[in-house]
Amino acid sequence: MNDIILTIGVQDFISKNISADTLSILLKKSVFQGVSQKELVEQIEAKKKSRDKLPTWFASSHIYYPSKLNIEQTSSESTAEYKARIVSGKTLVDLTGGFGVDSYFFSKKMASVIHCEINSELSEIAAHNFKVLGRNNIKCLPEDGITFLKESTQNFDWTYVDPSRRSDKKGKVFLLEDCLPDVPEHLPLIFERTQHILLKTSPLLDIKKGIGELEFVKEVHVVATNNEVKELLFVLEKGYNGSIGIKTVNLLPDRTDEFNFKLEEEQNTAIDFGEPSAHLYEPNAAILKSGGFKSVAKTYKLKKLHPHSHLYTADTLVDFPGRRFTIEKTLPYSKKSIRSMAVPKANITTRNFPLSVAELRKRHTIKDGGETYLFFTTDINDNLIFLLCKKI
Repeated sequence: MNDIILTIGVQDFISKNISADTLSILLKKSVFQGVSQKELVEQIEAKKKSRDKLPTWFASSHIYYPSKLNIEQTSSESTAEYKARIVSGKTLVDLTGGFGVDSYFFSKKMASVIHCEINSELSEIAAHNFKVLGRNNIKCLPEDGITFLKESTQNFDWTYVDPSRRSDKKGKVFLLEDCLPDVPEHLPLIFERTQHILLKTSPLLDIKKGIGELEFVKEVHVVATNNEVKELLFVLEKGYNGSIGIKTVNLLPDRTDEFNFKLEEEQNTAIDFGEPSAHLYEPNAAILKSGGFKSVAKTYKLKKLHPHSHLYTADTLVDFPGRRFTIEKTLPYSKKSIRSMAVPKANITTRNFPLSVAELRKRHTIKDGGETYLFFTTDINDNLIFLLCKKI
């Protein structure tokens, strides 16, 4: 960590050049003694990445930024704030602290937070920024979190783990066994020091596989931002053996859509299937990832078009955690029927359909955009159909 970067002149330069061509800055002679052009560019690029993702850090002066990669890998403020709602009590240890965004929001909920980070420079950066941001109840330890637990005698209300999903041998990984630390392997140790674990995993991880590899899973949270799944969160409670709650959340600029169900009930629920009627319902990405296909139909009294289509219909219009459409026409899929619609431009979605969106656009010369929505899918009788819709 280069303290000269925190001087007023350097900080002003970084702020004024936030939208500048960083390549041109990199090629110039050094502007400040003791600070290389490469360091300046790294600070500018990392700060730029933080504009939308980490507005609290971006808006604060004298923040020291790590590499752009660290910013890309860290939680966003919105997802970190959501995680802080899950925990309660007085003490929490973050075993894989990183840049410290999650620890920052945990510290607003807990009396004391320990931030473990094996990268000593990143630990120093996080400690500096916590001080700048006024979070004095976070203690930063430049060491491996698992080693800390082995040597500590302290107990915590919660332990948070966000394992590294980058492997020297395999590159980018998402299976729990390939991440560092290997949480399933270290569960006995972690539970010696806590009753509750909050585990963040890749959104690519299969939920049922994750549950099978872990112990005492009480809840699984599927967190999406603007309809893109960003995180899977597993809540583990020592000794828990009840039904597992699945909580889905889609964080949007103007609202938050939430839908919850029990995994056991999803497996045992019976639902109705039917032909497309007046309205079409498409669940948000968090619900689709969660696998709550029957639960969402039952909760909102909808009929499913096909066991594998994950599109729903009803004659009535209801509030729904996803997109809603008015169905104007339902037609069998064929070149002739699409030609009869004379739709030069449309938004296309496929669900349980043999052709991709790109293939459909090319085959039928349909441009992207406009106010028309075409859904290509399979109905309850296994017929290929498409629905001409208007968004509600």
